[in-house]
Order: sequence, then structure tokens, then C-alpha cells
Amino acid sequence: MAGIETNTKFSLHIRSNSLPTTSHPLVLQFEEHLQRLKGSEATPSSSTLSHKFDELKDLHDCIDKLFQLPMEQQALAQECNAKQVSDLLEGSLRLLDISSKAKDWIMQSKESMQELQSNIRRKRGDESVFAAAAAKYLISRKMIKKAVRNASENLKGLKNDITCSSSKDNNNTSPIVFLLKEADAVTLSSLQNLLSFISDPKGHSKWSRWTSVSKFMQPKRVASDSQESNRNEFEKVDAALQSLINGKPLSAENFQSYMENLEMCIQDLEIGFEQLSRKLIRNRVSLLNIFNH
Repeated sequence: MAGIETNTKFSLHIRSNSLPTTSHPLVLQFEEHLQRLKGSEATPSSSTLSHKFDELKDLHDCIDKLFQLPMEQQALAQECNAKQVSDLLEGSLRLLDISSKAKDWIMQSKESMQELQSNIRRKRGDESVFAAAAAKYLISRKMIKKAVRNASENLKGLKNDITCSSSKDNNNTSPIVFLLKEADAVTLSSLQNLLSFISDPKGHSKWSRWTSVSKFMQPKRVASDSQESNRNEFEKVDAALQSLINGKPLSAENFQSYMENLEMCIQDLEIGFEQLSRKLIRNRVSLLNIFNH
């Protein structure tokens, strides 16, 4: 994304007919939001989920405000060629699509969790029924994780396409288009990290590779505690249920705590993706109105 970053910064720091000068507060806000998101590109933890969504919403709020400026509406309508119009509209639709899919996966996770909780309450003490419910939950999780990982791989290609497109169009693209493409790339990266939280964050994080090596250098108990602390709420429930199926004892107290934490985590994801989707829809409508005016 280095190409995009360089081009955008250059574009935003010159006077043009397409963007206000750098003294305009909206441009400064955009750069601040952008840098915050770039500085927090690691897979979030449960404690930083809400913050990640807040950063994304702040960025797209700023874009919405830029779309309301008459000079930006005029610049987009007059300076974008047919390909640029198509790219921008396709980009906004792409963000909406992945956000919509994420909401579906979160809803599926929520329903599976609620069904598991219901079975636990109704069949308390019946280990065979609990094991069957656990297996059903893990099958649902496996399907969700596979879909999320496939989507995440697609996002990598989309980010590369945006970067290459911006680099090639350096001399022909107006600053406002660079701004929007930069926002698309950063949003895609953030969505990919959020999806990693749902699926398999350790498959994407640098510390996991160190963890897998260092655990052989630690006493068994210490390594086990370290592995436990590195798991997020989804993984803790998955691991506990898998242990149960494998015939290992399961602490009812610990498992109840895992389920409560997962429930709160899913709620944060559900609210976050819903609010972000609304902002993405609003910005897409603004783009359509500008180009159809």
C-alpha cells in the first residue's frame, strides 16, 4: 500500500481544484483517521474490537462530510472518467458486500452459540447430549471459519488490485479519487483483520509463530497458560468443546465464563458491523447521487 500512501500524501499537500488545501479541517481529519487505522493493522483483541469499529466509522464519517462539499461533488462529477466512476462504485459495493457477509457470519455464530447454551440448560448433567451439542456447534464453526478464510484471501487480492490501479493512474487521477481509493484499501485491510478475529487470528499473527517455538522452551504448565491467554473468545470455546469431545474433563465454571465472554464479543461484532454497514450505504448513495446528477 506504499504506492497509495505516497501518492495520496502528495496529492493532499498541493492546491488543486479537486480537494481543499491542507488547511481544510476535513482533509486533516481524514489523514488522522487514515494513519490511526494504518497504525493498528494487527488482528484486534476483544478489548479493542469497539475501538477498531470506531476508527472505521470515523473515517467514513469524514468521507461522508467530504461528499457534502459542493466543490467535491463538482470535482467528482466533472473530473472522473468512466473507468474511475466504475472503480469507485465497484469499490463501495465491494465494501458493502463483505460487511454484509460478515454480519451473516456473526448472526450464524450467535445462533449456534444460543443453541449450544439452550442445550446446556435443558440437558444439564447429561454428558452425551452435551457432547452431541458441542459437536454440532463445532461443525457450524468449521463452516463459518472456512467461509471467512476464503473471503479473507479474496480481500488480499482486492487490496493488491487497488494498490496497482492507483500506482498506474498516478498522473491521471484526481486527488479526491486517490483519497477514496486509499480509504477503500485501508477499510479492506481492517475488515480482513476483523474477519481474522472470527476465524483464526493465530494463523495471521506474527506472535503465534513465536509462541509455537517458545512453548518448547517453557515448562509444560507455563506453556499451557501462555497458549490459553493468547486465545480469543471464539478459540477458547472451540478448544474447550474439542477437549470435551476428546474425553478430557471440562470445568463448568471456566466454560460458563468463556460463553459469557463470547456472547459479549459477538454482540460487539454485531453492533459494529451493523453501524459500519449503515455508513457504507450512506456513502454509496452519495456517490450514486453525485454521478447521476
